[in-house]
Amino acid sequence: MNPADDAELLRALRGIAERAGEAILEVYEAGFDVVQKEDRSPLTAADMAAHRLIVAALGELTPAIPVLSEESVAEHTDRRREWPRYWLVDPLDGTREFIKRNGEFSVNIALVEAHRSVVGVVHAPVAGYTCTGARAGARRHERDGSSRPLAVRVPCPSPVRVAGSRSHGDPRLHAVLDAIGPHELVPLGSALKFCLVAGGEADVYLRFGPTSEWDTAAGQALVEAAGGEVTDLALQPLRYNLRDTLINPDFIAVADTSAPWSRWLGQPGVA
Repeated sequence: MNPADDAELLRALRGIAERAGEAILEVYEAGFDVVQKEDRSPLTAADMAAHRLIVAALGELTPAIPVLSEESVAEHTDRRREWPRYWLVDPLDGTREFIKRNGEFSVNIALVEAHRSVVGVVHAPVAGYTCTGARAGARRHERDGSSRPLAVRVPCPSPVRVAGSRSHGDPRLHAVLDAIGPHELVPLGSALKFCLVAGGEADVYLRFGPTSEWDTAAGQALVEAAGGEVTDLALQPLRYNLRDTLINPDFIAVADTSAPWSRWLGQPGVA
């Protein structure tokens, strides 16, 4: 696709993500029950409502491109290794934040081609904004119809602004923060942390511990379109659909790629 095609596709995807967000908010405002999936992660009616809407809409938009969602059935997931190009979706990223009712959850839609996330949309239903990224660049779209381009902040300042999770923590993070030196923690849930990095509101998002490929694909496309990088701790770009597992390695999303991340990540105590 050329940049004009990307822009048209992103408009369509933004509409799909925003409609999914509306379906999520209907459940959010009405009340909901929580069940546990086999992996002990929570599931609500909002997850399933958004999943069904997105899968149906993508099927109409691009019938030839398969969809892999967090809520896809197992046999669909198993066929993914045959796909050179597919949609990777988290219909409700941050279900724990949804349950806490703090508003810090998102709808994530990404297009993966040749193991790379090349198009990404992250929608924040409660805050009402949507961030989009592709080869044409990255933008933030507001509820009132306005929009602005997104670009990472360089050079890396002091103190470094570090986006972190409200629901997940790891002691290894403290070793890296000590190596970085002066820093400011910016807590936020779900893939919205990628939006902070892409928009220059944070300089790095460090994640130790398990995440799935649908948690990161949309955010990676967004950060890279804004001029940053998302890599594993060896500073190799995250890639998709290459392994039997859908679990990511530990990763880092950075704005200023020239900062000494390798040295900071290599401090004692960091795996």
